[in-house]
Amino acid sequence: MRDLLAERLASYAPRQLALDYPEAGILVPITDDHQNPEMVFTLRSSNLNTHSGQVAYPGGKRDQEDSSLVATALRETHEEIGLPPDRVDVIAPLSQVMSRYGILVTPYVGVIPGDYPLAPNPEEIDSVFRVPLSFFMDDIRERTDTLSFMNHTFYVPCYRWERYQIWGMSAVVLVDFLNAVYDAGIDLLEPPQGG
Repeated sequence: MRDLLAERLASYAPRQLALDYPEAGILVPITDDHQNPEMVFTLRSSNLNTHSGQVAYPGGKRDQEDSSLVATALRETHEEIGLPPDRVDVIAPLSQVMSRYGILVTPYVGVIPGDYPLAPNPEEIDSVFRVPLSFFMDDIRERTDTLSFMNHTFYVPCYRWERYQIWGMSAVVLVDFLNAVYDAGIDLLEPPQGG
């Protein structure tokens, strides 16, 4: 899995937003299973001030002590789901996204051991779950949300996996990953075919 991701992302030019906002780093964890790789998500605690009860990638705001945004993503991932930084093989960044709370978020794709026992920190995370990447290949969405950002309208898919809804910023990052790695051709600037 690592070789495929490294090869595909080597030629990918992530979009950088030239904006002066607080920064965050998130990890897009992919299991190292060659036959059926999975993407790991979290369900944020309903007690949190921002994005409570939403599906998200592990990560968070940059601390002054963090040497880089990669370090932020790895530190937050360890705090949120118990995955040590030395168990993550960081491959490459994806395009930056802006959260609705004015945070400039940089996602990093990382390969993780599929058999590592992930443990959600109950103060921040209600649950951790995995979705086979194959599930997303046919772009079977529950709905399409229309979001406005910087004078553009985006048509963002919402995917349902079991009891979880993957939508909003997490879906934007997911689509960027699918387009960069698998040439999925999901266009966020056009409404989906058939409505």
